[in-house]
Amino acid sequence: MVIKIVTDSTADLPEGLAEKLGVTVVAEYLRFGDEVLRDHIDINEDEFYRRLVNDPIHPSTMQPAPEDFAEAFRKVSREADGIVALTLSSKLSGTYNAAVSGKAAANVTCPITVIDTFSVTMGLGELVIAASELAKAGKTMAEIETAIKDMIPKIIVLGLVDTLKYLALGGRIGKVQALLGSMLNVKPMLAVKDGVLVPSGRVRSRAKGVDILIEHAKQAVNIQDLTVIHNTTPDEAQA
Repeated sequence: MVIKIVTDSTADLPEGLAEKLGVTVVAEYLRFGDEVLRDHIDINEDEFYRRLVNDPIHPSTMQPAPEDFAEAFRKVSREADGIVALTLSSKLSGTYNAAVSGKAAANVTCPITVIDTFSVTMGLGELVIAASELAKAGKTMAEIETAIKDMIPKIIVLGLVDTLKYLALGGRIGKVQALLGSMLNVKPMLAVKDGVLVPSGRVRSRAKGVDILIEHAKQAVNIQDLTVIHNTTPDEAQA
């Protein structure tokens, strides 16, 4: 039995990994005014962050259309006995609903299950990797779905950001928190809890924030996998 895995581009899988795993990635959209770009296809991360800082137009994001998922499901179904789709948190985006609608619109005989992971970035990515490994191990759709849903509450995503400005502009957090963060001149720490971004602390320096992230990892038990996520600091992430 061949089970194929589908996800969206917010999984932030390292370059080449999705292809290596045989995972199909449906692109989210980035909009700069009237210009609409497909995430990781029409624009890469370095260009996005350059424009985020320098472009006078602040970007917005749009979830894939149901037809984007339907097209992916149709293509994948040609060589699959079943499809498991994993999306970022439905509390952060309409992507999950788009995937569910795309499942109905695909009109294929191949069974499809769509899972809301209540996570984002490599929290979602780790679940995608796990689902792919389970599929390669010959697990059934039901077994994969059960295993992934069991993993979801065990996924921990912690982050340190220099500023809340861009998250506030993007509507991901309240503007009050962003204002307080800037007034106090602190580095905000965030976590994903129950599918949403929540504050997990404030530190006076980036170095102190990194120390706290490392301490969290030290205190964790039975770590199955760990990922260091970064935006524009590959050397720091490697260190």
